Amino acid sequence: MARQTGLVKYNGTMGGVRHFKIKGLDGDFAGMAGGPSAEQINNDPAFIRTRENMNEFGGSAAAAKSVRVALSQIIKQFSDPRLTGRLTAIMKQINLEDQSEARGRRAIEISTQRQYLTGLEFDANLSLSGLFNAPYTLANNAARDSATFTIPAFNPANLVNAPAGATHFRLVNAIAVVSDWVYNDTTGKYEPTDIALNELADVQYSPYLDLNAVTAATTITTALPGTPTMTASVSVLNCIGIEFYQQVGSNYYLFSSGNALRVNEVF
Repeated sequence: MARQTGLVKYNGTMGGVRHFKIKGLDGDFAGMAGGPSAEQINNDPAFIRTRENMNEFGGSAAAAKSVRVALSQIIKQFSDPRLTGRLTAIMKQINLEDQSEARGRRAIEISTQRQYLTGLEFDANLSLSGLFNAPYTLANNAARDSATFTIPAFNPANLVNAPAGATHFRLVNAIAVVSDWVYNDTTGKYEPTDIALNELADVQYSPYLDLNAVTAATTITTALPGTPTMTASVSVLNCIGIEFYQQVGSNYYLFSSGNALRVNEVF
């Protein structure tokens, strides 16, 4: 694949070469135009495997979007440009684990494959453990609609790796419900098995904590709205994170980068 470095930039195809951008990468890229038509892909028997893959990829993308929608309140300051692709790839891995349905219709059973999402860093370039090393405990209740993040008193100078210029930080506790997804023969699309529960979420924060003072013991509890009844086909992502601020007068300004969020448990 060629990479354009000159001053002339254009969209579309010229002389059999198409030019395009790639999200998350700088510069302009070029490749040869061509390939099968949309009609061939949709109807030709030779492309049946392509159609099956497209079907399952679409379902995996929809399941990944549910995670992003559920955590839309906080995801912007914690994610890298490739999070969407990484989440979709995880859902596709889960999709491949289904051995009961035919290709092109395999379910995305997150509830039986939770290990694939456990430990996911929302920014692949920043590890939560590289920024925050204080001891803590996480506990969820039997109803699976609440989770508690407990941090004993600690000295940030020894256990928090803050970016230059930061004066304060906040700890984050978030829970998000993600349903299993199944193929609907009637609509020809993947749909969540529990649409009413899918994407329910709650996000809670610690107070603003001074980077230059020992913190008091902190407890952050999340609870899903409406005390819903969880079913066997939904999973709850418990995410914890840290975000940094600079205090100017009485105001706290959030850093646009350098923050970290991780899926710590899935229950």
